[in-house]
Amino acid sequence: MLDTTNWVLPSVLSAQARRHGDRIFVETVDGETLTYAEAERQAAQVAGFLRGLGVEPGDRVVVMLANGLDFIRIWAGLARLGAVMVGINTELKGPILQSQLLRSKAKFALAGGACGRFLVGTLPDVPAIGTVVAVGDLADAVPAGVSVVAFAGWQQAEPYDGPPPSARDIACIVYTSGTSGPSKGVLLPHAHCYLVGFGMVDNCFMDENDVYYVTLPLFHVNGLFMQVYATLIAGGKVILRERFSASAWLDDIIGHGVTLTGVVGAIISFIFAQPATGKDRAHRLRLIMPGPNLPEQEEIWRGRFGVPEVVSAFGMTEANQYVWGRPGETRPGAAGRAYDRYFDVRIVDPETDAELPDGVTGEIVVRPKLPFCFMAGYDGMPEKTAEATRNLWFHTGDAAYFDADGYLFFVDRLNDRIRRRGENISSFEVEDTMRRLAGVAEVAAYAVPSGLDDGEDELMLAVVAEPGSALAVEDVAAFARGNLPRFARPRFIEVVDALPKTATHKIQKGRLRDRGVTAEAYDTLVAGTSRERP
Repeated sequence: MLDTTNWVLPSVLSAQARRHGDRIFVETVDGETLTYAEAERQAAQVAGFLRGLGVEPGDRVVVMLANGLDFIRIWAGLARLGAVMVGINTELKGPILQSQLLRSKAKFALAGGACGRFLVGTLPDVPAIGTVVAVGDLADAVPAGVSVVAFAGWQQAEPYDGPPPSARDIACIVYTSGTSGPSKGVLLPHAHCYLVGFGMVDNCFMDENDVYYVTLPLFHVNGLFMQVYATLIAGGKVILRERFSASAWLDDIIGHGVTLTGVVGAIISFIFAQPATGKDRAHRLRLIMPGPNLPEQEEIWRGRFGVPEVVSAFGMTEANQYVWGRPGETRPGAAGRAYDRYFDVRIVDPETDAELPDGVTGEIVVRPKLPFCFMAGYDGMPEKTAEATRNLWFHTGDAAYFDADGYLFFVDRLNDRIRRRGENISSFEVEDTMRRLAGVAEVAAYAVPSGLDDGEDELMLAVVAEPGSALAVEDVAAFARGNLPRFARPRFIEVVDALPKTATHKIQKGRLRDRGVTAEAYDTLVAGTSRERP
């Protein structure tokens, strides 16, 4: 069996620091840099700093930060200490943020900027968090009993010299969308995180000459593991931007000599919407990984932008990346082929779990061939873990089929997840938040087509008002704007007399989706209440 002993971030970083030393590991678009040697040394100092505050190996630590060198330092520092990073979406606020903080059971949090103020605002209702490490300015008043420490103190800290974690130890908790309940915290071992990055290196032939442009948020698996960790494993360089900018995308790619990047969903449409220029092909990109990789979009990547290789991959936070495309082996519309060195992947009947033949659509199920390269379970949700792993296979909830040559073609989702702006949205959490609005009796959140041909959804709400209430759609839109993160705010809202239900009073969202956007629906984008920056 393959030895996974060194599939832990501190071991990888140490080896690459010895090999590459003063070569740049991460450079921001603003010109800040972090070499391989600095990254290892500063990780040990951050670990020592946090240990001095009372963080111990195995402790959970909330991290709510925008992309930047401090995020990299903290990620590496927590791993060096053997603590568990609980990455929180920087746009969360209100009840959803409070729920995740409570369920994390963390006693420490690192946060800064606007998202740090959102976090501080929840602390009166999250008594377990007793220390906030301020990364930059936290102007809001912190509740009594909560200590605030400046993160800048790491620079004077003694390096931590304790033992590193093992491949089986939990590296992080990532929250992923729930459909019939709150978002689930996914427990990811170190070996799992490593294999996500290694899969990118292995299948896309990355090496130390590669420059990876990263704009996706680092609190997600794609940005942190498929992109940054992959570049670390390959010995290349990361070009890091705090957030995606359609107008800056091409200039960044050209100016920094980028060789590969990944893009998702609506980001692709925003790039394509930029005016064509003579610079569209003046880059060094050898490979782009769009998700999803639609055939008509692949033609644009190759034709307009002249990108030699357009490949894709398929996976889940829980199950790693179990399908990969490879340069020279792609097929239009296909996600790739099973990464069968490390995973068993099958298509089964979602009702019986019986394996289906090639060409027949069913549910994707997957299991690992190596230990600790899969999630360790859903945090505090043993029943959900058992449900997802029935018959010793992880059930993805995604419908797809294999063709005769082993290429996987994604068809649809089997559940109520909504994907928008690159984020999976929990309809349960949106509904739970919106029910708090006075005058709302019932609410259903569901997906309708985005109209962008990008494989993503728009979010629609159907709301039933309480008898006698003067509830207006404008009230619903304003409440959503104040209580939901941007990506989870509804595009369309309709106040209806009743919601379609089964005999057991379960809302029939399939009928709502089939009904689609009606003439009576209120479009928040047209009304100007949901304008979002690309």
